[in-house]
Amino acid sequence: IRESRDREFKIFSDAGRVMRPLFVVEQEDDPDRGVENGSLVLTKDMIRKLERDSSLPGDSHEFYGWRGLVGDGVIEYLDAEEEETSMICMTPEDLEIYRLSKQGIDISQDNSEDLNARLKP
Repeated sequence: IRESRDREFKIFSDAGRVMRPLFVVEQEDDPDRGVENGSLVLTKDMIRKLERDSSLPGDSHEFYGWRGLVGDGVIEYLDAEEEETSMICMTPEDLEIYRLSKQGIDISQDNSEDLNARLKP
């Protein structure tokens, strides 16, 4: 089901169970893949593979696509139960704020009295 208002889609894997695909964030430094703690597992090399897919037939053994992302651990499916105990960033900016705060860098928050000021444009 595609929800354009929330800019997300949901995959029903069985009756009554909704699973959401999410990008995975690295929990530890991984020097083999060049991924730092707090960064997306998705790398530029994987993006290049996805771009290359546009010139390949879908049944090619070199085709990376969605299955390649899932197989490499870039995307993980979480159901509503798992989401309750997971930290989920809704935007890349939220992830950057999280990484900076983990490094001890103070992020100034707008604490104005205007209730609508908390909404991001």
